[in-house]
Amino acid sequence: MRLFAAVVPPPQAIEHLDAFLEPRRAAADLRWTRPEQLHLTLAFMAEVPTRRLEPYVETLATSLDDLAPCELSLAGAVVFPDVSRARVLAVGATGAPADLDLLGTLAVRTRNAAVNSGIAVDGQRFRPHVTVARTGGRPMEMTSWVRLLDTYAGPSWSLDSVTLVASHLGEGPRRTPRYETVAQVLL
Repeated sequence: MRLFAAVVPPPQAIEHLDAFLEPRRAAADLRWTRPEQLHLTLAFMAEVPTRRLEPYVETLATSLDDLAPCELSLAGAVVFPDVSRARVLAVGATGAPADLDLLGTLAVRTRNAAVNSGIAVDGQRFRPHVTVARTGGRPMEMTSWVRLLDTYAGPSWSLDSVTLVASHLGEGPRRTPRYETVAQVLL
């Protein structure tokens, strides 16, 4: 199964971001992420054998048991790979330095727990973000979108768990992925 470990913002944070984006969506031909699919990926695993899921959840729980919840909010713009030829538009995460450090620690530990459970992890560098739109494959200049999203500052919320989500490609509306929560590990 395709699996990712993620921080899923609470409904009030998602609703706030969605209300900010809604009147702006018609301004560009982008594939917008549905609100129920918004998340901050800590680790992505393209192939997870079913037999490895339970050991991963157990290893992950053990590796996170000394961490306490922290406060985050969604704010600012992130684009990939860069503003002049972007394919992904995202909002960043912000908080106190110690809380952002904890977010980085969560990414490292979710990845290490996967590797220690015999699961290969996508090795891309962690840059906290919540993808709000994609270009559909063609690169696009996004300076105006970066300026717009840089004005966004969402409400603060408590990050108190890591969610493991299975991604079923093509099973959602308009052949988008369907997400299924398979486990949640509390901090």
